[in-house]
Amino acid sequence: MILKSTIELVAQSQQKNLKKAETTLNRAIHDDLPDLDSHALIISGVRRCGKSTLLYQMLNKMDENSWFLNVEDPRLYGFTLTDFSKVDELIEESDRKVLFFDELQIIDGWERYVRQKLDAQYKVILTGSNASLLSKELGTKLTGRHITKELFPFSYAEYLEFIGESKSSTSVSNYIVIGGFPEYVKTGNTDILLQLFDDILVRDIAVRYNIRDVKSLQKLALYLISNVAKLVTANRLKSMIDVSATSTVMEYLSHLEQAWLFHFVPKFSFSMRKQLVNPRKVYAIDTGLVTVNSRSFTQDLGPVFENLVYLSLRRRYSEIYYFLEAGECDFIACKSGKPTEIIQVCYELTPDNLDRELNGLFEALNFFRMDTGYIVTLNQRDRFEKDGKVAEVVDFNYFA
Repeated sequence: MILKSTIELVAQSQQKNLKKAETTLNRAIHDDLPDLDSHALIISGVRRCGKSTLLYQMLNKMDENSWFLNVEDPRLYGFTLTDFSKVDELIEESDRKVLFFDELQIIDGWERYVRQKLDAQYKVILTGSNASLLSKELGTKLTGRHITKELFPFSYAEYLEFIGESKSSTSVSNYIVIGGFPEYVKTGNTDILLQLFDDILVRDIAVRYNIRDVKSLQKLALYLISNVAKLVTANRLKSMIDVSATSTVMEYLSHLEQAWLFHFVPKFSFSMRKQLVNPRKVYAIDTGLVTVNSRSFTQDLGPVFENLVYLSLRRRYSEIYYFLEAGECDFIACKSGKPTEIIQVCYELTPDNLDRELNGLFEALNFFRMDTGYIVTLNQRDRFEKDGKVAEVVDFNYFA
């Protein structure tokens, strides 16, 4: 149980602090956010990706009519569903009709409260750092009365705007290493990304899911971030981190994905069962997070570059697969189950890897009966044809 006066004090101080958030960059997602009255607007993304700035931009438009609360504030420790009755009193007293809630998903039963506020003609906007806010379960819990949007760290275009540079291969090379977390882009302080990685593992996963074996979770996360763009299975990972049960590893992987730290891309198959049993390729939410936290001692930028291309695709598509038959193709991007783009990634095409990259792409084009695919490189452009199929070699500046 929490005092009403405590909730009021927290809400006031949070809204005041939110107004101090820097707004030097208008996030691209801002123009794509719908203005809703009958549906809750849900914005979810990894910690420190810029949700506070986005919230300020939204609050600034409706400041006199908005009320904000982040329930993850330490002063609200122990907040439960019954405490929403005090929140209701504060909202009524404020006479405001636009409600902003951050990290509301940590409260069991929050969906019922949001539904109640929607029924009472309030406009509700939620933000959070857990992908459960985008899960299909919300379709039943909120009976379809929600629209979901994802917020990522800076895209390449946002990164360039933020630092005041134009497109070039040098800018791409820097972006690979720096990534898109706003605070790190601004300061270059590696402690920011080291601490963020640890915060996500401890606060968003270990504490939230009551995981006692934190060392195994950390060992797993360090292995994954040091092996982006590689194939992984729970069974193989089990022996690497000294965990006895495959089911435990699968739980860890699910938590890591829910916290937005990693994405796991399945192999394309018309069989859902095969998609589930085949190895998945792992990608991190940000390449800067990889370069700072990776324990890999090689200087091979190929996997990190592939991770960068994946993130660029993921901003446009929610359904992405890899293709693996006789050859391999890195990405099959789909909309409504239908392949839309076929992408091969190669940091630098050379005589040694050209045939392998082309063969994998052309095999995928034939498999999906598509005419044109792309090989994304750092700074090369070219064109190849085979049996009526076209492989366009493009640089990342063109692709992004």
